[in-house]
Amino acid sequence: MTPHASASPVSARAVAHAFAGGGLDGVLFDCDGVLVDSERISNGVWASLLTEIGLPTTTEESLATYMGNSMARCLAIVAERMGHAPPDDLLPRFHAASRAALARDVRPVPGIVALLDALDAAGIPYGVASNGEQAKMDVTLGATGLAARFAGRRFSSADIGQPKPAPDVFLHAAHTMRLVPARTVVVEDSALGVQAATAAGMFTIGYAELMSAERLTAAGARITVTTLDAVWPVLQQMRRVD
Repeated sequence: MTPHASASPVSARAVAHAFAGGGLDGVLFDCDGVLVDSERISNGVWASLLTEIGLPTTTEESLATYMGNSMARCLAIVAERMGHAPPDDLLPRFHAASRAALARDVRPVPGIVALLDALDAAGIPYGVASNGEQAKMDVTLGATGLAARFAGRRFSSADIGQPKPAPDVFLHAAHTMRLVPARTVVVEDSALGVQAATAAGMFTIGYAELMSAERLTAAGARITVTTLDAVWPVLQQMRRVD
């Protein structure tokens, strides 16, 4: 299976030589929407709660507006749209309802288990760098059976500094895992995440499942794919020049 290229196709050799020294140190994944199929679940809960408090919102509208943002930024957007601060209990209600729904319904993103298996077989290190809190990853990675695969390599911007689109969480992950940023690939599904990885000096693959390839490319993705099955062939091309 070959990658679905963005509006500016990137050849395999150009991909490989985008790395300083031409090679691959490791891979960092976003969590929601890349490892776990959680975005529709969480945004459905969020949309329902916003509608309850007087800000009518559909799941699709929530995805378009809030996807990839930190919860602090989400609350700020709600306040801007309502003209006043939302109820104090909005965030606790969201956490309780979304974690119950995720524990019940979340599944791995199709193709991620095979991709992680391929990385393990090749001895390529990988980790997760998310705007989501550790408590949320406890639920989603635990419910999908992926938690053990990221033991000691799980990073949240809530613990580090500024959320994406700031590069902090990616740079911290790379430092902790001893990866050279310029030789690190990031797989992201949101424009904010792509911006963060690009600012960190990393090569970003945009996973265009919920967000368009055009929007991810505009944010800085060097190549886009529509399935995670397409990621491994790209990584193999990078390794051949190592």
